[in-house]
Amino acid sequence: MEFPQSLGYSFPAEWEQHDSTWLTFPLNRDTWENEKWDRMLPAYFQFIRLLAEGEVVNIILPDSDIANWLHTELDSYGTNLKRIRYHYTQTNDSWCRDHGPAFVVNKSQKKKAIVNWEYNAWGGKYPPYDADNRIPTFISQQLGLKTFNAGIVMEGGSVEFNGAGTVLTTRHCLLNKNRNPHLSKTEIEEYLHRFYGVSQVLWLDEGIVGDDTDGHIDDITRFINADTVVTAVEQDRLDDNYWILQKNLTDLQMMRLPNGQALNIVELPMPTPVETEGIRLPASYANFYIANGRVIVPTFSCKQDEKAIRILEKCFPTRQVVGVNARYVIWGLGSFHCLSQQEPAI
Repeated sequence: MEFPQSLGYSFPAEWEQHDSTWLTFPLNRDTWENEKWDRMLPAYFQFIRLLAEGEVVNIILPDSDIANWLHTELDSYGTNLKRIRYHYTQTNDSWCRDHGPAFVVNKSQKKKAIVNWEYNAWGGKYPPYDADNRIPTFISQQLGLKTFNAGIVMEGGSVEFNGAGTVLTTRHCLLNKNRNPHLSKTEIEEYLHRFYGVSQVLWLDEGIVGDDTDGHIDDITRFINADTVVTAVEQDRLDDNYWILQKNLTDLQMMRLPNGQALNIVELPMPTPVETEGIRLPASYANFYIANGRVIVPTFSCKQDEKAIRILEKCFPTRQVVGVNARYVIWGLGSFHCLSQQEPAI
């Protein structure tokens, strides 16, 4: 069996140039408890408008009737419609980061391919998910790209790349028995090496309270260059996230890259807790998306918003950092990074 790594493919860093961003349009109203779906859409439309200012936006949805409605809505937001592309297939939910294609590139040969991981809606929590599980194959057919079928469950939000051979992930997610119970930690690392083309796997423990994915890395710690991460920290010692994030911070401080260098660590505050009907939601500024020319950051109508934006502006001096109010988006238990998947340029 051929593996991407042996053929010179690897998963590039998110800040590298994109050909496009892929989205699965959020038609499942149950994700936002029906009545909250309408309140989420303005932020989603704004997200698409911002993306389309710098790259093509590929949107997956069931049919042309929905596409025509969406096209009119996007036009009303001032979206560059010349950069919007629609692709028709059935879907179950909106979290393209996790069920969408993982694009890998061979830079020397200027080739691009797709890794098709299995998807089971975070351990079978939200059936049905069969249509979403078929999306990588559908996109590979649309684009005519070579596909590597990994055969195990892996979600895009569970892995974070520096583009130089290192991937960050969490034990609570990748080693959870609701994903790949037949695989050991060593075996999962081997899959990461072979299919993502990495040479080093760094493990944190767990994610934030309210995260139904069992601890996705994209809510807590993100690479901003090959040797620097931003990581979420909680200042309130009485908050349920305080010790979780302190443990992650301590672990990051102990980590070393393959050349022996310690990570540069930038601390990113957590927002004031966001709740709905007494349930804690996984609100985090770390769930930003790095697009061409800008960084799109979820904000939550609280005093920490401005501080988080200022920190990320220093992290990305060559990009415009834009905050978009995600207070209604987060009711779906994810934000802008969870909703999107980048297609790298070659």
